[in-house]
Amino acid sequence: MNSIYKQLINLIDNHTPCVITFLIDVQGSTPRKPGTKMIVTGDGKIVGTIGGGSLEKKVIEIALDVLRKGSPLTKTFDLEDDLSMHCGGTATVFFDPVLPAPTVFIFGAGHVAREVGSYAFDLGFQIQFIDPRPGIFTEFRSDYAQCHPVDYLEFANSCNFSERDYAVVTTPNHQFDESLAHTLARKNLLYVGVIASKRKAAIIRENAIKNNILTPEQANRIDMPIGIPFNAQTPKEIAISIVARLIDTKNNQTL
Repeated sequence: MNSIYKQLINLIDNHTPCVITFLIDVQGSTPRKPGTKMIVTGDGKIVGTIGGGSLEKKVIEIALDVLRKGSPLTKTFDLEDDLSMHCGGTATVFFDPVLPAPTVFIFGAGHVAREVGSYAFDLGFQIQFIDPRPGIFTEFRSDYAQCHPVDYLEFANSCNFSERDYAVVTTPNHQFDESLAHTLARKNLLYVGVIASKRKAAIIRENAIKNNILTPEQANRIDMPIGIPFNAQTPKEIAISIVARLIDTKNNQTL
């Protein structure tokens, strides 16, 4: 196997986001031939080379932008006019982002949360449960997820969330839910949802704004009551509503 693909597999196995760039067409004099590949990771490091110089520098810059946006791109460079490379010619590069499955952080591991985790995992999400209650992770099958038997707020405050991550709040206590909602809404998360009645949701939102904990914009980021609205009643039905929202949020990122 080509060593660059071995490196790509290693990055995927370690959930490291990256972009694999392909030199798919050249005209005239260029540093490398079609088929040349280079991987760019999120910190700007590279595996392989497409020829160095101004072209490679520009490809790294564009690859990092492609990684942020998550959509593939094809770009043609005129090496002399665009990059002041005296060899002339043109090079067309295809940028293919390779993103790890998004992570859903589920605060609480009760009946609804367990179903959310199971459904979401089957649909391609990575799952992490957070719940300090002793022995709770032995009450259901949780071997597909990372389980953190720690305080909800300690985890929320210390975790380095990414802008592709989701948080679902389903703790057994209203005060925990409210504190987590206020904390998570200030984090760099793609989605924050809190299980709540309409009245509870209104109280959490009102308290956050009245006490200057959140701006109105931050408060409006919280999906409360969580999920796609329909007449869901059982834990499985409620979980379907929640996971439907996660899927809708994820798929709308690529439109």
